[in-house]
Amino acid sequence: MIIGIGTDLANIERIEGTLERFGDRFRNRVFTDLEKKRAETRANVAATYAKRWAAKEACSKALGTGLRMGIAWKDMAVSNLHTGQPVMHVTGWAKARLEQLTPPGHEAVIHVSLTDDHPWAQAFVVIHAHPRVSSTSLS
Repeated sequence: MIIGIGTDLANIERIEGTLERFGDRFRNRVFTDLEKKRAETRANVAATYAKRWAAKEACSKALGTGLRMGIAWKDMAVSNLHTGQPVMHVTGWAKARLEQLTPPGHEAVIHVSLTDDHPWAQAFVVIHAHPRVSSTSLS
């Protein structure tokens, strides 16, 4: 069952300008330490930040709120599996909102896809819920 779908485009050059203008003030307001560490080791720092910015926007849309109703930027964070696959983590109000949207007896899964093609970064987020599998049903 689909709970929500969100997509967003971010202009890499705009993010680059924001990084130049506001530096750590912008980084620290929007991104987690793990996201900053990942971005700062990449060849195209601005594109990495832009993809994560777009993912946070897309996630907030998939949660049905946009960036309002108490969701903070850092309530949504993108990390990567060892394979490189991006993974969205939610905490705080975003996690509470996800729990509110998830039907009883179900587990929510957030899928995120990131891409960039200068000057654009794009993210898609799909949240779906599947029935929880109880340990007794596995026997």
